[in-house]
Amino acid sequence: MTMGNNTLSEKNSADPRFASCPLPARAGAGLKPQHVEAILESGAATGFFEVHAENYMGAGGMPHAQLRAIRGKYPVSVHGVGMSIGGARPIDREHLARFKRVVDLYEPGMVSEHLAWSTHDDVFFNDLLPLPYTNETLARTVSHVSEVQEAIGRRILIENPSTYVTFEQSTWSETEFMAELAARSGCGLLFDVNNVFVSAKNHGYSPRSYIEEYPLHLVEEIHLAGHATDEDSDGETLLIDAHDRQVCDDVWDLYRLTLSHTGPLPSLIEWDNEVPEWPELAAEVEKADSVLSEFAIANPAQPLMLRA
Repeated sequence: MTMGNNTLSEKNSADPRFASCPLPARAGAGLKPQHVEAILESGAATGFFEVHAENYMGAGGMPHAQLRAIRGKYPVSVHGVGMSIGGARPIDREHLARFKRVVDLYEPGMVSEHLAWSTHDDVFFNDLLPLPYTNETLARTVSHVSEVQEAIGRRILIENPSTYVTFEQSTWSETEFMAELAARSGCGLLFDVNNVFVSAKNHGYSPRSYIEEYPLHLVEEIHLAGHATDEDSDGETLLIDAHDRQVCDDVWDLYRLTLSHTGPLPSLIEWDNEVPEWPELAAEVEKADSVLSEFAIANPAQPLMLRA
């Protein structure tokens, strides 16, 4: 991908904001407005905070005042939930322009989006919907990812989805699709361990085998979250990526397996529903930091980076 006379990778290497791993290899938390005062007053030793870009696309007001205060003390990452990267329709230029303004304003350590679609014609769905893994989907998604990267002037990370259905039309496995998407677009990958567990249990395959097959060398950030248990129309157990509770033991085990391959990486605790008070969320962050410390010791060439 070119940007004027320089490639995107050249721009990244020349600009310290776009270093290869600008977030510390620490645990972070999704930023919630009700936590900001407690975070600032306590001087929380959190590695970074992540925000959803769509929550900061308005002009001014309390959300921006709070995020400016956090950004003054902590690294941040920006995570998009509404770009519809895999959708059949073109990228919404107005949404992309607003997304770029958020990135330009807060200069996040990393920028990410989902491998999903959420729009049809003029309708926006409040869900991240799955894709068939076909050559057509791949070409379209590569084009959309490249358009976003060109617009914001930097590479993004794409997150593996949690899924509840599969498509007969798929000709690629999910792990192969993610690897090829990264190869063709130049994007990095965000690896959501809970999504792996949810999808594997819903579709009856091994989450450990999925991790062993995944292009982990392209992963630059990890997500961890809790999930809920439900039933499908046949009465079979269905896991839902609810982000409404603590990370379960099985997902912590898969996180350790992932880190055994990657070494320490920035790792986010997502808790978006039934949000607890800050101390409970901070305890989950501390638990992830503790796991990261195990692998920093095991991988001395990749030390645990501390917040300045």
